Amino acid sequence: MSNRELLTIVLAAGKGTRMKSDVPKVLHAVAGRSMLGHVLALAEAAGPSRLAVVIGPGMDNVRAATLKAAPSAGVFMQEAQQGTADAVLAAREAIAGHDGDVIVLYADTPLIESDTVVRLRQALDGGAAVAVLGFEAIDPTGYGRLITSAAGELLAIREEKDATAEERAIRLCNSGVMAFRGAGLLERLQRIGNSNAKGEYYLTDIVELARADGLKSVAVACSEDEVLGVNARDQLAAAEAIFQQRARSRAMANGATLIAPGTVWFSHDTVLGRDVIIEPNVFFGPGVVVEDGAEIKANSHLEGAHVGPGARIGPFARLRPGARLGRDVHIGNFVELKAMEMGDGAKANHLAYLGDGSVGAGANIGAGTIFCNYDGFFKHKTEVGPGAFVGSNSSLVAPVKIGAGAYIGSGSVITKDVAADALALERATQDERPGWAAKFRQMMQRRKAKAG
Repeated sequence: MSNRELLTIVLAAGKGTRMKSDVPKVLHAVAGRSMLGHVLALAEAAGPSRLAVVIGPGMDNVRAATLKAAPSAGVFMQEAQQGTADAVLAAREAIAGHDGDVIVLYADTPLIESDTVVRLRQALDGGAAVAVLGFEAIDPTGYGRLITSAAGELLAIREEKDATAEERAIRLCNSGVMAFRGAGLLERLQRIGNSNAKGEYYLTDIVELARADGLKSVAVACSEDEVLGVNARDQLAAAEAIFQQRARSRAMANGATLIAPGTVWFSHDTVLGRDVIIEPNVFFGPGVVVEDGAEIKANSHLEGAHVGPGARIGPFARLRPGARLGRDVHIGNFVELKAMEMGDGAKANHLAYLGDGSVGAGANIGAGTIFCNYDGFFKHKTEVGPGAFVGSNSSLVAPVKIGAGAYIGSGSVITKDVAADALALERATQDERPGWAAKFRQMMQRRKAKAG
């Protein structure tokens, strides 16, 4: 592919009124990342480029999200929504003097693959001045139609309201995504008029303008799913479903086993190693890495966690951000970890909360154990040394350190550091009163009979 500089223009000014939301449409998430974030990532994956994002008035949160994801991006304002050509011209400062390629993407179309952008640019390498991304629609109603010649050259794009009956029968439809050779682009954009049914400035008119200038336009095909645009909540759900199906297929193709694929939910950045086994009803939030040979059992929820090779998680486990698990760690049912380092072979198999601390290699955390990490104002750290054994139903009140190989007796509340290889107990003396239970039952039965 050519090494010409690429300018990517992302149109993000749509109000999204059909979303019925106080959040701008493009900031709604698919797989844990905003639609805008997906498209900005696509722009980055397209190769070294300049980036321009077009927003509407009052979209300060979209501006902030753009600059957080892409600090070097230029952000431009489309003051009034008068069509797609008008939106692209809002970035005229970025277009002016740009001699490389230009691609126009939409911030509400989050599923386009980077290979598709490559194919658009390859079409420019092949001599086209304009390359339009199209798809064969199951139902073309509402889409602009791509009108091609017998030789396959793109002749025009016709909006449905302006199309003839014959043109409406065409199923090859316009996605809106286009690529251009930059030379002369700004001048052609400025020649686009608004003599159409909606009185808007259509970017699609540039195809006929380019032909009038003796330049070639082509259509590049992709699947309909890839160019799904999101304008309402049901379409957002459809985009999520498509993303998840892709992610599941990719995970299995790369060597992970998904026992019930349709019940596993991935984030945009989930990383799975080889021979990972994922049982049903597992949810991955952002920032999860699972290394080779690990097993995530049913009904577990992971976010911001790193799971080491051979580890076993769940069922019904929750790993929160900052959980880092070494090799062969076992985290069992109803165990929650947050900001924890678990050394190789460490275990917490039942009903525990471990937060803001570390557990050394080979240590065992008994059922019902709690790391008491919060005093109402600050978080404090608990450190459990390698090979230590913490008995069931213990509370470790941070900040506290349990030495290597130490034992904590069941039911203890530990508030002071424990030396290595020591036994620490903290419990009241057991008081036993022989015969008390039988006497108590007799007394209560007589009282009940008298009351009856």
